Amino acid sequence: MTSPQLQYTLQTLLEQLSEGELGTFKSILWAFPLEDVLQKTPWSEVEEANGQKLAEILVNTSSECWIRNVTVKVFEELNLPELTKMAKEELLEDGQVEEVDNPELGDSEQDLALAKPGEKEESRNVMDQQSLVWRNSFWRGDSDNFHDHVTQRNQRFIPFLNPGRPTQPSPYTVVLHGPAGVGKTTLAKKCMLDWKDYNLGPKARYAFYLSCKELSRLGPCSFAELIAKDRPELQDDIPNILAEAQRILFVVDGLDELRVPPGALIHDICGDWKKPKPVPVLLGSLLKRKMLPKAALLVTTRPTPLKDLQLLAEKPIYIRVEGFLEEDRRAYFLRHFGDEDQAMHAFELMRSNAALFQLGSAPTVCWMVCTSLKLQMENGEDPAPTCHTRTGLFLHFLCSRFPKGAQLGDTLRALSALAAQGLWAQMSVFHAEDLESFGVQESDLRPFLDRGILRQDRDSKDYYSFLHLSLQQFFTALFYALEKEEEDRDRHAWDIGDVQKLLSSEERVQNPDLIQAGHFLFGLANEKRATELETTFGCVMSREIKQELLRCKAHLHVKKPSSMAGLKEILCCLYESQEDELAKVVMAPFQEMSIHLTNTSEMMQCYFSLKHCPDLEKLSLQVAKGVFLENYVDFDPDFELERYTYVALPKWVQQDLHSLHVWKDFCSLVSSNSNLKFLEVRQSFLSESSVRVLCDHIARNTCHLQKAEIKNVTPDTAYRDFCLAFIGKTTLTHLTLEGHIEWEHTMLLLLCDLFRTPKGNLQYLRFGGHSATPEQWGDFSLLLKANQSLRHLHLSANLLLDEGAKLLYETLGHPTNLLQKLSLENCHLTEASCKELAEVLIVNQHLTHLCLAKNPIGDKGVQLLCEGLSYPDCKLQTLVLQQCNITKHGCRAISKVLQGVCSLTDLDLSLNHIGCGLWILCQALENPDCNLKHLRVKTYDTSLEIEKLSEEVKEKNPELMIDCNASGEAAPPCCDSFC
Repeated sequence: MTSPQLQYTLQTLLEQLSEGELGTFKSILWAFPLEDVLQKTPWSEVEEANGQKLAEILVNTSSECWIRNVTVKVFEELNLPELTKMAKEELLEDGQVEEVDNPELGDSEQDLALAKPGEKEESRNVMDQQSLVWRNSFWRGDSDNFHDHVTQRNQRFIPFLNPGRPTQPSPYTVVLHGPAGVGKTTLAKKCMLDWKDYNLGPKARYAFYLSCKELSRLGPCSFAELIAKDRPELQDDIPNILAEAQRILFVVDGLDELRVPPGALIHDICGDWKKPKPVPVLLGSLLKRKMLPKAALLVTTRPTPLKDLQLLAEKPIYIRVEGFLEEDRRAYFLRHFGDEDQAMHAFELMRSNAALFQLGSAPTVCWMVCTSLKLQMENGEDPAPTCHTRTGLFLHFLCSRFPKGAQLGDTLRALSALAAQGLWAQMSVFHAEDLESFGVQESDLRPFLDRGILRQDRDSKDYYSFLHLSLQQFFTALFYALEKEEEDRDRHAWDIGDVQKLLSSEERVQNPDLIQAGHFLFGLANEKRATELETTFGCVMSREIKQELLRCKAHLHVKKPSSMAGLKEILCCLYESQEDELAKVVMAPFQEMSIHLTNTSEMMQCYFSLKHCPDLEKLSLQVAKGVFLENYVDFDPDFELERYTYVALPKWVQQDLHSLHVWKDFCSLVSSNSNLKFLEVRQSFLSESSVRVLCDHIARNTCHLQKAEIKNVTPDTAYRDFCLAFIGKTTLTHLTLEGHIEWEHTMLLLLCDLFRTPKGNLQYLRFGGHSATPEQWGDFSLLLKANQSLRHLHLSANLLLDEGAKLLYETLGHPTNLLQKLSLENCHLTEASCKELAEVLIVNQHLTHLCLAKNPIGDKGVQLLCEGLSYPDCKLQTLVLQQCNITKHGCRAISKVLQGVCSLTDLDLSLNHIGCGLWILCQALENPDCNLKHLRVKTYDTSLEIEKLSEEVKEKNPELMIDCNASGEAAPPCCDSFC
């Protein structure tokens, strides 16, 4: 047959199909592995073709053998016997269909085509007994190597199919869990085939497939009737089969689709397989191993029912099915696009959106992304904005499947109501009766079935589901975003919660699927997107949805987000909307923000929202490990990436460059917000390049920071760059640098410049976590002499030692020194440095606060300090001696000072073994000339007698506050009270 003749014959056959049947023909056709040329043909061209045009496309792009066999196979799937017969007679010489490499077939069926005649019948019987196992486990665009990448990867962990693993005395219960669409059912069906074929002996092995979506509608029956429902040929053999339960595998598929209230599976457990019971009781009895305890069990479920399973299954083996890994997704994109540059560009766009990339573990989502982005590339459009949000991608996918002006508004409204009712009922599979309850006929849904929005179960024609759960969540959001008619409001009032209920945290805990629906709802509040839906479907979108979202104060936590997770939820929703006006209203009240960035997507979300936060005064930032991977010394912050710049670069370089460019936008908040006064960067894993980008914005004249805290950041060189950025910053009054800082000559010079800035106004310096030599501490002390603005100095957790402290004390004793608060907490000081410190207390008229906590100065050191405290010119008001190895002997020296002329009003002696020293102190506190107002003496050995004593003292001196609870807890870091 020549190609023209084949085209004429094919055209004749296709023109006998109705419009709906032709659409279904295309949908089924697309599920087969396509010829190379056909694979590169735009789907839109195929979708819009009539019978004549489709025949032309197929003949010009595919081999004759492929066309003949696939055409017959599709007619068979359409259940059109007359056309199937005609196609076989016209297209096939012997009237027999050759086996096509079809993603609907598993390994066993593929091997069947190659089997010898004598083996074929036996193999066919095996598959017939599996109730259409492995049939249509995939959807259009799925890789025909799916089981190689997913099924075989997970199957090796299933013990009863792995002869290399040691067996256990009790039967196995294996739970395959994971998100929707990652291949749990596919893996379970493959296990059934392997169980059946796995030869452990001469006796037959049986596998029974229990689909929860079908069983949920089944009335009471016996367990024997349950398993024989789809296997009538085994009816008479059921007693003999169940007698050898160790040779049976039960697959309980889709436990999350079983419509039962919580706890129903553990009610009325039954062990009699002949006794009629409700289906949930039978399944619960099977899982609890009251029914057929020796059988092997394989359960598939989404994560939600795992908690209930823990109460049922005994020692289950949990296997998480992850679907497409990153390398699988990459290979999928390469196959779908054909062109490597386009494929990798599309792949990077999906990966730039962490939430969308996570959804890509489901092959159907990968197909949706590829289909949408490829169409945009073919039309010369920039696909990047489509992947910025999940709403943008799903909206483009939906609208690209239909021609503009399709009058499907009523059907869209009914389908969205169906999606919403199912999501609230935690149901993702719908029966034909569910459609009828909304007045929807299958003919109404045909456009959505033909275009891959809905799918019909080919094993059970009465069951429907959305292409993926995320698509059902998108349609649920559509239900709220579409303008309602009055009858719609009345009909669904009791089945579907309102917007406030959808966004409430209480409902989301009970039903996590509502979370993503809420995100999509914010995304559909975008005016441009609403217009696109109206133009495509002829529907009317509600213009009040934005106001309705704003009214949900409980969800938005506008003034005070209850947690970091709550704040991230707000930022995620606002970014999904891409609505500037909405973001301005929500973010306006925020004055402080604490953000923990774990990926680039969160960075993008934060930037979008915070740029609409004009009154933001304090920003606390934490960057997780992995956001920035490498350092680029030559990275130019002003460099703009071209469309395909990434393609030739290694994967980790691509990811890091993308993160840096998003980071550049995020850091612009520091220089563009004139009200931002306080920046904290803590516990952050940065890179040299990312630090330079941030410092570039800090150094700009438009940055008006007054306080900056840099705590525990990497790399170590970051502190040097931050110091350089702060030089000349006349607005800066408070600076904290804490962490592992390499004290080098360059760092010292930068500090000198920072202190010596002519117009500098640095009043507070907290410098911690450093190890310098005594000479370097001497140089640092000289810096203090040159600075006339510094009032608070905190050198906590430094290896200062006595030698460095003595050099520092020389500076503090200088008449020009104006320091008021000094913290030397945990600086490894001993009593040897206390004599010089006492002299400082005598001559320095400005020092009012001193902290020596966690330094082992002991009683001798306290006695030396008291010599300075006893001088009338000493102005010290607060003294912290927490955990300094002080005993009752040190308390005697302090008591003597307190009874004299002493300016101390606050004294902290916590976590010292003072024992009866408190009684000694109390004698001084009873003196009317004592100025002390607050005494903290939390100790390891405070007795009830001492507590009683302190109460007596407070009765005589009501203004005195004594804290002596024997909790053993340390006080907050003393320098915190010095801020």
